[in-house]
Amino acid sequence: MRKYDDSYRHKGMRKKLTDLVRSKGITNEKVLAAIENIPRHYFLDSAFEEVAYEDRAFPIAEGQTISQPYTVAYQTQLLEVQPFQKVLEIGTGSAYQASVLAEMGAQVFTIERQKKLFELNKTFPYLRKYPNIKFFYGDGFEGLPTYGPFDKVLITAAAPFIPEKLIAQMKPGGMMVIPVDSGQTQIMKRITRNADGTLYEEAFDRFSFVPMLQGKND
Repeated sequence: MRKYDDSYRHKGMRKKLTDLVRSKGITNEKVLAAIENIPRHYFLDSAFEEVAYEDRAFPIAEGQTISQPYTVAYQTQLLEVQPFQKVLEIGTGSAYQASVLAEMGAQVFTIERQKKLFELNKTFPYLRKYPNIKFFYGDGFEGLPTYGPFDKVLITAAAPFIPEKLIAQMKPGGMMVIPVDSGQTQIMKRITRNADGTLYEEAFDRFSFVPMLQGKND
């Protein structure tokens, strides 16, 4: 049974990571505080513990990755998360991004298509800290219509297109942050649903994500 230990050394490494993320242009102090508060090494295999606070992505189960902390902070800052907002996350993965959103006070509804990852998160002791995260096994392209509408939607995988069903689950004034493109890198987009149903689209920097796939994987 793995022991979860968050030492002064870990906290020191986390402080350095937070300072690095800040130096790269993240200005939202609530996002930075979440990065500094959450023990990222808990979300990785113990073999990665020494490098857990480097600003890079690492492999997790099922050929997926835990995103680079800067990427997590970047997407979260674009989302403009406020306490008690309902956030739909597509691609739970390690649940690190979901924890950042929950740490900021959001009500998180997160979908994972990989059964093994979904099951692992159900038995991950640290996640009990966040009763405001609800985990679902399903197809991210379908969203969660019975739990919507949502204030915010966050896609943590490379989407080949903007899913219409997820747009339909956003409240008027709601925002979606999504990396779009089927190539090696994707453009980070923020889509705001206007009160009249029209969409306002903004384009930001390029990133590299694992692909967003349809269906479920048992």
